Amino acid sequence: MVKILGFILLSGLALISATQPEDRSILEEFQRLRKLKPLGIEFADYFQNVTLGDLSLFDSQLPTQDDLQCLNDISMLVSALQGGQYWALKMIDSWGGIPSGIFTGNVYDLGNFDECINIKKDSLRGKYCFLDVSPAKILGVDSSLSGIVKMKTATCFPASCSATHMNKFVDQILKRILNVTIPSTAMSISDDSCQTAEREPWNGLTILTIVILSLMAVAVTLATLYDYFLAKSQDQLPTAVKLFSARANSRALFRIVENKSNPNVIECLHGIRGMSLFWVVWLHQYANIFTSPNINRFSILSWLQTPFTMFFLEGPFSVDSFFFIGGLLVSLITLRVMERNKGRLNVPLMYLHRLIRILPILAMSILVYTQLSGVLGDGPLFKGGYSKKADCEKTWYMTLLFVSNFANDMCLDHTWYLAVDMQLFLISPILLYALYKWGKKAAAAIFVLIVLLSGCLFATMMVNHYSIGSLDLSLQKKMYFHTHTHAAPWLIGFLFGYFMYLNKGRKFKLNWIAAWSGWILCLAMLFTSIFALYPKIESGKPWLMTTLEVSSYYTLTRVGWPMAIGWVVFACMQGYGGLANSFLSSPLWQPLTKLSYSIYIWHSFIQEINQRIVRTNTYFSNYQVMLNFWSTMGFTVLFSYLLHLLIEAPIGGLDILLRPKMKAPAEIKSTTDSVQVGQDHGVDVDSSNQRELKGADSTVETPVDKAELEQ
Repeated sequence: MVKILGFILLSGLALISATQPEDRSILEEFQRLRKLKPLGIEFADYFQNVTLGDLSLFDSQLPTQDDLQCLNDISMLVSALQGGQYWALKMIDSWGGIPSGIFTGNVYDLGNFDECINIKKDSLRGKYCFLDVSPAKILGVDSSLSGIVKMKTATCFPASCSATHMNKFVDQILKRILNVTIPSTAMSISDDSCQTAEREPWNGLTILTIVILSLMAVAVTLATLYDYFLAKSQDQLPTAVKLFSARANSRALFRIVENKSNPNVIECLHGIRGMSLFWVVWLHQYANIFTSPNINRFSILSWLQTPFTMFFLEGPFSVDSFFFIGGLLVSLITLRVMERNKGRLNVPLMYLHRLIRILPILAMSILVYTQLSGVLGDGPLFKGGYSKKADCEKTWYMTLLFVSNFANDMCLDHTWYLAVDMQLFLISPILLYALYKWGKKAAAAIFVLIVLLSGCLFATMMVNHYSIGSLDLSLQKKMYFHTHTHAAPWLIGFLFGYFMYLNKGRKFKLNWIAAWSGWILCLAMLFTSIFALYPKIESGKPWLMTTLEVSSYYTLTRVGWPMAIGWVVFACMQGYGGLANSFLSSPLWQPLTKLSYSIYIWHSFIQEINQRIVRTNTYFSNYQVMLNFWSTMGFTVLFSYLLHLLIEAPIGGLDILLRPKMKAPAEIKSTTDSVQVGQDHGVDVDSSNQRELKGADSTVETPVDKAELEQ
């Protein structure tokens, strides 16, 4: 997120620089460049009027077999062009040109990817490559635009020609066209940008991924058929069938439980989690569109100065909401279990439950992202499959060990949250034992810890002179990804859970003045957190904020936001929520929140594929992003549902086999049974078959404990 903010500010600076009077000279030079024909036509004209002797590829060295093959294919192309053959014309037709709208930020001309790579003539095949062009360097203009307006235009050559060969053609042709010597950094082709119709053969990991998914699909299919045709009743289903049956797991997933009047049931957490989940996906949708081939990239500056933008820039508050919920549920549920068990807590089993719930789908996501992205999509921007594949090869184990937030190059960027949440979960038994043994004294110590962590964050930002315009990405990572910087929201939720534990079933009587004051302060805190920086953003000079201002804002909102969310939860539970409670507690949120962990894991996979399969330029606007968002959300939910049935529900369901067997009172027996097949009830804690997004934990409770909570 901090990288995106830096990118936006740089884009704004670029546009401001581009509009300065001293850059007017470059406009005149670009007008001269515009008089050129499309590059493909220029190359076709050149090829039709040269002899093979003019195409010097070898310099003083002896030609290699690759050189000779490239020269032979170029000779074949020249002859075909001179004869007007269809396949040769297609090769030239697929080229890009000088992009239209350079001064609105368009730096891509994608040509026609499929037309190029599908060319086949005897042994000759088409190869699609990007030609990187710096117009200012070509024209010899010293301008701030030279490093900003670097265009990428599509080219198409015979596949036998390497980037070295193609660059020699480019140099020769442009010398003839422009009658100037072109610097090597001004126009060049890299092998890394080139693609052909040939796909890389599946490696062992790709085959393993497909085999695992196929075996799970067979198991789910067989269990579902047994459930549908052979089972007499759901109560008599064997455990293995119940775990794998798509029918049973779908019934649990889509079962909607009516709201209850029990004050211990936190129905509003469904809505808070659901809205935060939408915010996260929406935030990442904007982050993806900024790196797309937009024809109006520089419109980011005007967009940046609108109030609507603050929902993007302050989107990380959605993460703090999840931290708050995670801390709340860990303390609330575990303390009630400890009370039942007279202070005993099986910590190893508690950790094992958590790992069973989240590790299988996380491990599968690494395989799917890295091995199946290239199988499921292609396009001019899809070279190499998953964009972070190289990083995954180096840091995949850090993701599985939940320490990826300390990695320099994260495999799955969005899983930094899981790492932070797991690290906080690992230390939770210490805090839980302290609360159970020393009560309010331990709570006071945790409060002091929150203050100290906030002070540490503030001091770190002040000492390092942190500012919004800072380009020190290592510092920004420390301010955002490291555990102690996000511990405060989690600990505030943890203390709130302890408060709820102490006041189980208690009804707080508030007069209308107190209730309205609480809501006014809550909304003031929420909107202040989101819009406090807007005046500086609107001025177009947010980097002028002092380090003290940025540090104070960043530190105080990290505490204020979860406190405001705490009031929302408290007011809804106590009957002072009104319309907010009606919306947040709607039963319609329940299926979505049961899928929330899968949606969190897979939404970036769908976004990356959708972003990189484009064949033409995109247009940046809020409406276009919303169209993409709903498209992403729809496919993500479908994909998450499929992987939920194949991986999450069956493997996560093994958690039920590890739960202590306890006799449930007759009056709650039916509730216990429903929990065991995956029903999600009022405290907003998932069963063994249904996981929560980011830290909502039920790993320390037995089915009876959960049923007792809900009575």
